[in-house]
This record gives sequence, structure tokens and C-alpha cells, in this order.
Amino acid sequence: MTGYEHSDPFDQGMLPVGSIHHLHYEQYGQPDGKPVLYLHGGPGGHTSKANTVYFNPQVYRVILFDQRGTGKSRPLLELRENSTPYLVADLETLRAHLKIPKWHMVFGGSWGSTLALLYAQAYPHLVGSLVTFGIFTAQRRETEWFHSPQGVANLFPEAYDAFVTFLPEEERGDLKTNYYKRLLSDDPTTRSETARAWNRWDLSIGWSLTETPDFDMLDNEAWSVPHALLEAHYMLNNFWLEDGQILKEENLAKIRHIPGTILQGRHDMVTPPKAAWGLQRELPQLQLIWLSSGHMPTAPETCVKLIEACDQYASQDFGA
Repeated sequence: MTGYEHSDPFDQGMLPVGSIHHLHYEQYGQPDGKPVLYLHGGPGGHTSKANTVYFNPQVYRVILFDQRGTGKSRPLLELRENSTPYLVADLETLRAHLKIPKWHMVFGGSWGSTLALLYAQAYPHLVGSLVTFGIFTAQRRETEWFHSPQGVANLFPEAYDAFVTFLPEEERGDLKTNYYKRLLSDDPTTRSETARAWNRWDLSIGWSLTETPDFDMLDNEAWSVPHALLEAHYMLNNFWLEDGQILKEENLAKIRHIPGTILQGRHDMVTPPKAAWGLQRELPQLQLIWLSSGHMPTAPETCVKLIEACDQYASQDFGA
């Protein structure tokens, strides 16, 4: 991956939120730079220094953090007080804790794009710009595309068959529920093997047909188990959102003044292009850039275009 190189974080800490959780955060770049909030995907992903490559360290103050229950946040795998409204509130708690008057940019892909849009709708006066990719608006049809035999399974039948047949035949009628039960098992082996099967399906459809899937992440339990458990946890609860909530006119109206960029892979099978197209039609102030890539931001074309988008906003001033 090409991009900007950052020094080690100039600040990091653990921020208590709610009655249970502590969020791990790190700050990179210029302490007095233009503040960028980076939102990782998942649910259940986490951040690392590699996520700073998109942002010019001479301009930006980059804030990374791990969402509840994952990464270096604690307690790991905790599902209590772990839902979308809590996550959106955490973004505002973090902003206040870091004494940031207004975000210059909120940046997120996949599930991170969902949180970016929800936060902007909740606090439209605190978001200067949006840079998003792999748009996921959490509509029921988007989730069904991902796990239904009538969806992306038609394009990846062998991978979907492996995903389904991991479960015994009597459990295959409700994949999400029965995967979730196994991910909650007290037996570490059961939990690990179930997470591996869940994530293999996820990763199998993440690359375009010209890209080679990378399954090395499956060997990293620190990523695999939280990613699978929290993704299943959120999917089973419909992300604690009304169907189509983000696209309701009263919510879209709140953010029509916010400029931004959407990058969307034409061959993205995880978050299909229709969601990005539908969002941009409702928010014409957002520039939509089509890519030939799949879902993963590490694809060379996606990485380059994300850097260009962040460079575009580096010289702009959105006020405080």
C-alpha cells in the first residue's frame, strides 16, 4: 500500500464510556492540525497505524479508536451496552474529551461509512466533510444480500456452500442465529472455528474477480473472533436501526450542507454499488467516484483514490 508515513502516535489513551467500556484511542500527525475521525469497519474491526496512510501528516490530526468490545478497547468481546446508539454517542464523547471544536473530516468505510452518516445526522454542525467508501446504509435488503441464498451466494456458490455446511443440517435454516450461538460458546475452540468459518465467507466476497483473496487474517484470533461475534451481534439486532433510517428525508436534510466524497467499487460484493448510487442521488453535494475494485480499501486503486480525496480537503476550511 502506498501513502503517507506517520511517526508513532503523539498521544494515546483509554476513554471510559458508559458503565462498562473503555475506548482505546491514538492521535497521529499534527497536534494542532485539521482533525480527522477515522471509523473502522466491521462491526468488530479495529484500527492500526496503517490506517493513517490516507492523511498528510503535515496537515491533519488523525484520531483512530477501537469501537466497543474490539481491538485494544476493553473489555474485549463485551456485548452489554454495545449497540449502534452507544457507538454514535461515543464519537461525540471522544470529540469532547479531545477538545476538538469540530471535525474537519469524518472518514469511514463499510460499517465505518454507516457510523459516519449516523454521526453526521446526529451532529450535523460538528462535521466539516465526509469521505466514505464501500457504502452500507444498513437497509434490510443489504444484509439479506450478504447472507441470503438469493443474494451474493449466487456469485460465490462454493464459498457460500462452505459457509452453510459448517453448521449441522438442523441449524442451517437460520444461519445468523446459529452462528451467533456458537460464537457465544464458552469453549474457545468452538468460538475460534466458528469465527473462522464466518470470516472466511466474509473475506471470500471482499475482493474483485481480478484480485486474489487474502485469508491470512483468519489466523489472527485477535481480529477473527471479535469481528465475527460483533458482526453477528449487530446483524441479528438489525443494527438497532429502523429499516431505511439513514435515507429518510428528515435525516438526509440534516446533512445536505456537508461536502464530501463517496468511493465505490463497481465489483464490491459486500456492499453493492446500488447503496452508494442511491445515497448520492439524495445527497448530490457528495462526489461519487466509481472504482474498478472490490470492497477492500487495500486494493491499489481504492487506496490511491482515498488519498486523493483526503488531499482534496486538506487545503479547505470548514470553520469551527
